[in-house]
Amino acid sequence: MITRKLLNGVEIPAIGLGTWKIPNDEVADVIVEAIKIGYRHIDTAAVYKNEQGVGEGIRKSGIDRSEIFVTTKVWNDDQGFLTTLKAFDKSLERLGLEYIDLYLIHWPKPLNAETWRALEQLYNQGKVRAIGVSNFHPHHFDNLLLTAKIKPMINQFELHPKLTQETSVLYYQNQGVVVESWSPLMRGQLDSVILHDIAQKYGKTPAQVVLRWNIEKGFVTIPKTVKKERLIENFSIFDFQLNEDDIHRIDSMNINHRTGPDPDLITF
Repeated sequence: MITRKLLNGVEIPAIGLGTWKIPNDEVADVIVEAIKIGYRHIDTAAVYKNEQGVGEGIRKSGIDRSEIFVTTKVWNDDQGFLTTLKAFDKSLERLGLEYIDLYLIHWPKPLNAETWRALEQLYNQGKVRAIGVSNFHPHHFDNLLLTAKIKPMINQFELHPKLTQETSVLYYQNQGVVVESWSPLMRGQLDSVILHDIAQKYGKTPAQVVLRWNIEKGFVTIPKTVKKERLIENFSIFDFQLNEDDIHRIDSMNINHRTGPDPDLITF
């Protein structure tokens, strides 16, 4: 399993299972199957309303808790120092875990600084192994650094061949901050001549090519699926490598197309 080393030395698996929109009563079985296949990184969030099922799936898998990397996030309505601490306790209770591997601010909001202070406290208390942010543009990150005592270790944001965000990626990589991509498969928008051509060349699927591109770029990536065959397909990306020309061809697909909201324009 390829991992990425965070600023504090904690290693995060380079591929994980995203659980957005997987219902609480279904997610446990999906996680059990994913862990059988080899996944060791599960991503959830308070707003997904499936943390309970995620915890259940981890326990049902029979794999030691220390081998599973679990991410969850504080939602916008809970931002602030005390409210974040309470939200964390609720997430921990729903998950049924003794600690979280990675806790993130889900979206940038006016209370980022107070929320981050709560994450720092949780980290210093050993309740989380690493802390970071999600959906932060560089200007949000710069503002957070004005008051942060601990630099965020990772930023999870929308990133895929149609939205390469090269300026942001370079900014975070120069900071030593790991980049994590959500919606890496563009919500299934894989009908591309470039992707199909490269997939045929390597004997892989377009989805596998895109996920391997994430690996080659040094990202962490969290594709989501509930189907066993897709779980297997998405995880079967460690037996080939893209050459430089093919990486550049995929880079060239960028059209700044978002499948989700722009963090500067969110209203929720």
